[in-house]
Formats: sequence, structure tokens, C-alpha cells
Amino acid sequence: MSPVKTTVSVVIIGRNEGVRLVRCFDSIPGGHEVIYVDSSSTDSSVATAAARGALVIALNTDHPTAAKARNAGWKAAQGEWVLFLDGDTLLHPEFVPVATQAASKSNAAVWGHRREIFPNVNVFHRVLDLDWVYAPGLTDFCGGDALMRRSALEALGGFDENLIAGEEPELCARLREHGYTILHIDAPMTSHDMAITRWSQYWRRATRAGYAYAQMSWKTRNNAVRLWSAEARGNATRALALLTLAALALPVPQFGLPILAALALRSAWRARWKTHDRRSLLCYGVHSHLQQIPIFAGQISFWFDVAQNRRRGLIEYK
Repeated sequence: MSPVKTTVSVVIIGRNEGVRLVRCFDSIPGGHEVIYVDSSSTDSSVATAAARGALVIALNTDHPTAAKARNAGWKAAQGEWVLFLDGDTLLHPEFVPVATQAASKSNAAVWGHRREIFPNVNVFHRVLDLDWVYAPGLTDFCGGDALMRRSALEALGGFDENLIAGEEPELCARLREHGYTILHIDAPMTSHDMAITRWSQYWRRATRAGYAYAQMSWKTRNNAVRLWSAEARGNATRALALLTLAALALPVPQFGLPILAALALRSAWRARWKTHDRRSLLCYGVHSHLQQIPIFAGQISFWFDVAQNRRRGLIEYK
């Protein structure tokens, strides 16, 4: 008797991805239902998806979020598994069969390795490519690219549409509370085109992460498990310490600069399992600390929004 074939629907979400979206569609093997959810693009994204035979869902909302797009996608999907992709990624051709074979009954989500398409184009890509590197095994969360069991999404209602970032870890926390597990397999999954070329983009991307830290810790403040509260506190402590050291380094560079250098070298040494490239490790060590400042700025932005009862829209860096 031949094995029962697992049905997989592919849900791509995007907003003004241009040629990156074309490459994303071209990377998807045949035989899958493909759904594209667009968040108010002003380019030709909708036409691109329609021309490739995808079911197109255009969200018309003043406050688009990735969570809204993913929910619209999986609710329209027919497969027992839903593969979520961002429109700026390329799918590895072997990921779907490898992931479905690796999945157990307890796995609500299976994800693999995401890496940058152009890791050496500039220092931003070089360091942020290493941010994607995680050890395989059972994990607490997954990222935006992941294969998810449709029945688990239905049971929990999918993603929280009020979050402008961090919707995947929040959903994964609820999945784990209901007895599901999240599996990271040692296999390539997607290639990503970050398209960061400027400091302002790097800053905004880190700011978005900080906003998500604060929003998530605030949202789960009364829960048994407070999601990202430790990360939020840790970021605030490190950012304030770095700002203090930087302030001391201006009038007394022989005091502050050696400490900052030692911190960067220590982080580089701890990350040596991610790569053997020393240049990348040194840059990554600096990045590990430098990013704490815009992340903290993102947290402050969230608390200003709470104080003013203001709803924040997307924080885009492209």
C-alpha cells in the first residue's frame, strides 16, 4: 500500500516586494495550492500573483499586519499543512517533503534553516544572516517561514492580529500551552533577501524588534508565562549600560572603549559555532551590542503609544 500523500498549501504574504515576489513564486514546486495575501501594495504584486495562478486575497485595511495576512491565507487554504512564506524569500525545493516526513503528531509547526541570499553584499547582511542561525531540535518558537498544522491553527484561532510584530512566537507560546511542540529540523528551508543597504533600515528593523518585545511582555503580563519579559528587561539593562559606557568613552576613551571592545569580542567568541569566518564573527560581536540601543528605542516607542492610547501601524524597513 502506498503512503497517504500529505497535502500542503503554500501561503505567501507580501507588500511591495517587486521582483523578490516573482522569485518567490518561481521557487515553489508544482502540485501545491498557492495563496497570495497582499497588504495594500502599490506596486504590481497582485498582478504578479494572479498571473502565476495563485488565489489572490487583497487586504484593504488602514492597519495591515503580517498576522492579518497569514490568518486570511490559512483560512482560505485547503491543505492539512500550511506553509507560510514571506514574499522576499525563496523556498528550498526539498523542504516540504523533508519537513512533512520529520513531523510527529505532536508537532504543530516544523521549520528549517533560513539564510540570506546575499550574505556578503554588505556588513548589514553579514551580521543579520547569522541571526537566522539556530540549533536544531524542539524550540519555543518559529519564524515567519514555517510549516504549520492546519488543525492546530483552527484550534487556537491563528495569529493575534493586534500585534505588529512577534506574532509567530506569541502563537507558538499558545500552541505549547495546549500540548503541541515546535520542531526545528537541520535542513535548508528558505533563502531571504533582506535588502538592507542603509543604517536607517538597520535601525528601523531593530526598533521593530524592540516594539515587539515590549508589546508582547505587556500583553502577557498577567499570564502564567510572560512572553519576552526577560528579553525586554535584559535589553533595557544592556542598552542603558552601553549608553553609559559610550558616554564615558567620549571624555575618557581609555576607560570606555576597552570595555566596549571586550564585550564585542566576548559575544563573537560565544557565537563561534555559527560560522568559522572571523571577520563575520567580529562584526557580529559588535552588532550583538549595537542593536540593543535601537531595540530599546523600540520599547520606548511602545510605552509612548500605550500612554497616548495610540495604535501603531507597521514598522517597515524596506
